[in-house]
Amino acid sequence: MLFRFWIRGTYIFQLATAIIHSMSFFVEQKGANATEEQLLQLMTQYKMDMGQGFHRSMAEIVTSLSACLTLLCFMAGLMLLVLYRSDVSKAVLKRILLINSLVFAAGLVVMAIFAFLPPVVCFGLITFCSIMAWATIDGTKTSIT
Repeated sequence: MLFRFWIRGTYIFQLATAIIHSMSFFVEQKGANATEEQLLQLMTQYKMDMGQGFHRSMAEIVTSLSACLTLLCFMAGLMLLVLYRSDVSKAVLKRILLINSLVFAAGLVVMAIFAFLPPVVCFGLITFCSIMAWATIDGTKTSIT
């Protein structure tokens, strides 16, 4: 079945994106020149007053959002893997794939506007595979096997 190829591609790309993206938490950023060094220093050391006793640097905010992207990819990939290997109906899986496609397509638009090439490619592959899995699954049958 062609659908099996696409759903496997979807969860493999989701899990691979999560792993690749999580590697950024272990790499120290260094500026290439004095301007970049100053920018990194301000991003890590200047803490803004966000009210209610919260004082966060821009680097802390970026890290929290970055962690959410990694967790989203892990959650979506693991959810598809578990549902694919369980005894869930194709109709339910088709609905899950539609939600998955819409969420990652929206993410792709955001990445294309605000990010750089690697996340755009990763989200593009996830979105494409997810849409293809959704389009090729027969939602009228009751079992995946």
